[in-house]
Amino acid sequence: MSGTSGVLAQLVAMVGDAAVAWRRLQGAVREQAVGATPVIPPARSQGRIPTLKMPTARGWAYGQTPTAAPGLSINAFASGLKHPRWIHVLPNGDVTVAEAMTVPAPPRSVFSHAVVATMQRAAAVGESPNRITLLRDADGDGVAETHEALLENLNQPFGMALVRDTFYVGNTDGVLAFPYSTGVTRIGALGRRVATFKPGGHWTRSLLPSASGHKLYVGVGSLSNIGETGLDAEQGRACIYELDLASGSSRIFASGLRNPVGMAWEPSTEVLWTVVNERDGLGDETPPDYLTAVREGGFYGWPYCYWGQTVDDRVPQDAAAVARALTPDYALGGHTASLGLCWLPAGTLPGFPDGMAIGQHGSWNRSTLSGYKVVFVPFAGGRPSGPPRDILSGFLAPDERASYGRPVGVAIGPDRASLLVADDVGNVIWRVTGNR
Repeated sequence: MSGTSGVLAQLVAMVGDAAVAWRRLQGAVREQAVGATPVIPPARSQGRIPTLKMPTARGWAYGQTPTAAPGLSINAFASGLKHPRWIHVLPNGDVTVAEAMTVPAPPRSVFSHAVVATMQRAAAVGESPNRITLLRDADGDGVAETHEALLENLNQPFGMALVRDTFYVGNTDGVLAFPYSTGVTRIGALGRRVATFKPGGHWTRSLLPSASGHKLYVGVGSLSNIGETGLDAEQGRACIYELDLASGSSRIFASGLRNPVGMAWEPSTEVLWTVVNERDGLGDETPPDYLTAVREGGFYGWPYCYWGQTVDDRVPQDAAAVARALTPDYALGGHTASLGLCWLPAGTLPGFPDGMAIGQHGSWNRSTLSGYKVVFVPFAGGRPSGPPRDILSGFLAPDERASYGRPVGVAIGPDRASLLVADDVGNVIWRVTGNR
């Protein structure tokens, strides 16, 4: 990083630390906006330079691990990866991991220089590995002894899905389909493109097949924070697509979702749920990221409004769009960067009922950091039914100056009695089980 960028990043971090100290002295640090009826503070404009605070990526020392909740154990299922982001477990027990990262755009201003420098320090941007690695634990001891490059030379791969004999990959610029045979450790065939999307911005393309395997759902995030590059550039973004795999046709299933990443089916109702990262620049808890059921044809407010019909007056308004904006189901706190999502059936982990496991990558844009953990939201009757509980914590140093890791994707392990967690700073896939 350049000396100028480094100094700028340090100055921004110092200002953020001073703001935190002052708010603590004033007793102004708020509880997180969490739950079905969160208390969301009024918007507080941060002007042209919003809060910028991100811990330095430190990684894990030998023998150091995240902190598992009481009754749970943790071990490294696989290590030595490069920025593992997303996990998919194949029917034969093989685990595929997408290794990719944000590629920095050329800075356009002094502040964007500081942002890039800060992200580099946090190991959040760089040269993307652009591969999918296959992990195999043949002896069932909870540690993968086989690491093979299943696919290489991709374009920021993220979501993965196996439908019958076809392996789908969500590249940032579209969905590719590859022939797959059980047990293969490398796919040499070229991918067949089944959908095309605009790259850049929120670049992840998560995938989730329908129960029948006839359709594939794709999460596509916005290009920008609040459409500041113009709404024409946002056409076809901030939404979830439904792809018909037989005909090749696609449509927008739901929209107004700033950055929908993880998706999962709630099995009793067969309803699609997603976690969404909300907009920046309005305060530590305003608005909260959220977990929500996704209604067909539903509009969730971005960029005009948030948490229902709370108008964002920084955006040129569309009254008709605001009037039909839906309120999300469950707030997850401001800027937690909730990315990973999977359904966790009762008994998968001891003491945990039915619910959703959520990987919270962690904030970079608030005065006191949030996220940096894996949480669980209990469900009953197809709906969230209580406060979140930690599954894993300890990814962030107590003084908030360093992160040992950052959790992203989550998936039920091959044994159906464990949870796998991708850690893109620690370069590890963690395995969480009951105490041995």
